[in-house]
Amino acid sequence: MSGPQIGRLIGSALVALIAVAAYARPCAAIEITRLKLSNGAVLLVSEQHQLPMVTMAMAFDGGSRRDPKGKEGLARLTAECLSEGTKELSAEQLNQKIDFMGSSLSVSAGQDYASAGMTSLKRYSADTLHLLASVLTTPALRDADILRKRGEQLADLNSAEEQPDYVAERDFNKLLFDDEPYGHLPEGTIASVKKLTPEDVRAFYHQYYRLGGAIIAVAGDVKADEIKNELEKELKGLQGAVEPQPTPSAPKVAQGAHLTEVDRNVAQANLVLGFGGIARSNPDYYKLQVMNYILGGGGFASRLVKTVRSEHGLAYSVSSGFDAGLFPGSFRVVLQTKNRSANEAIKLVLEQLRRIQEEPVSDAELDSAKKFLIGSFPLKFDRLSSIASFMLQVELYHLGLDYADKYPKIIAAVTKDDVLKDAREYLHPDALILVAVANQSEAALKLASDMAH
Repeated sequence: MSGPQIGRLIGSALVALIAVAAYARPCAAIEITRLKLSNGAVLLVSEQHQLPMVTMAMAFDGGSRRDPKGKEGLARLTAECLSEGTKELSAEQLNQKIDFMGSSLSVSAGQDYASAGMTSLKRYSADTLHLLASVLTTPALRDADILRKRGEQLADLNSAEEQPDYVAERDFNKLLFDDEPYGHLPEGTIASVKKLTPEDVRAFYHQYYRLGGAIIAVAGDVKADEIKNELEKELKGLQGAVEPQPTPSAPKVAQGAHLTEVDRNVAQANLVLGFGGIARSNPDYYKLQVMNYILGGGGFASRLVKTVRSEHGLAYSVSSGFDAGLFPGSFRVVLQTKNRSANEAIKLVLEQLRRIQEEPVSDAELDSAKKFLIGSFPLKFDRLSSIASFMLQVELYHLGLDYADKYPKIIAAVTKDDVLKDAREYLHPDALILVAVANQSEAALKLASDMAH
């Protein structure tokens, strides 16, 4: 093995060892410096000098909620194409440079935002940042690469169509949100992705990859003023801002239980039931975290798991949760159960939704939920990537730079009356959507009046 090869292996191994060496830090130790770049981007920096490593995460207003109607999946395809080389470097050349330094670089698109990021050793941080900046400011976006990535996205969608849990989630989203921004999954549909062209990708990139309003979070062995100067120089090509997107109305479900059946030859019924939820900015978000932990978000400690799985043995996994984003999202319960036990499992879920609305939770349940939520909060700071992600969330959802100190106090203040009040306000067991991907002849689903009230 040659000297350069050995050097690359050592560098990659060192990065891996550092990444694994998670270091838990108390919340109060996370100091964040907030700066503004001349092009309008917000820069958040957490100086962490214990390890010779730098992580950067960026958020652009280019998530799948920005997909044009009929072109669902465009945000995801655009993000995937950006790392396929620059105007100066092919994808292979770009990857070789990244691998040589033992660094990592990524671009992706979720529901609310498109993300770009890097991780590197301190000694290679400037070079890695230059490559990331090149990807963002001068991407190649060649026709051949775009068409190849489109083919890969279609292949993934065809594969996903064979997964009953994916089909249930996709159909639930469409039924709840219809043509609103959250009405489709980021990967789009087979029909919509087939229509996407290289021109669509390039147009989406130019419209949404702008730094005005973007957020950059940097954690690691850096100094805030120095990284600001580097970013000013490297990202000067990304000017302009993205027009704000109108806030859609919160999703509402008409009274009653609305059943959608998808017939598949499967051993287990895949069920998703729920209704409209909240935005992350909702002030009741924290009370709902506590309520949902008790209901179905707390794993084996939750009522749904204890009832549906442990007591009745009807499901290996069952969970509930609020999907709270920039816009009002959903509340959903997800479970898999044998086809023949689907009706019984659904009835048990609805009973638990009503129970938490009708009687206060116990002192023990409330105490357990608050202890877990407060105790697990420091895990958001257990590594540099977690700190960078946390800072993005703080800025994206306007949580305040003192959020790390406030969160435990907010959770500790939640009362049983809060849980009862918010369960009554935000849970709607009598106005819900149910998607069942199952062997329908075996499941014989019936949302009778005693089930749906």
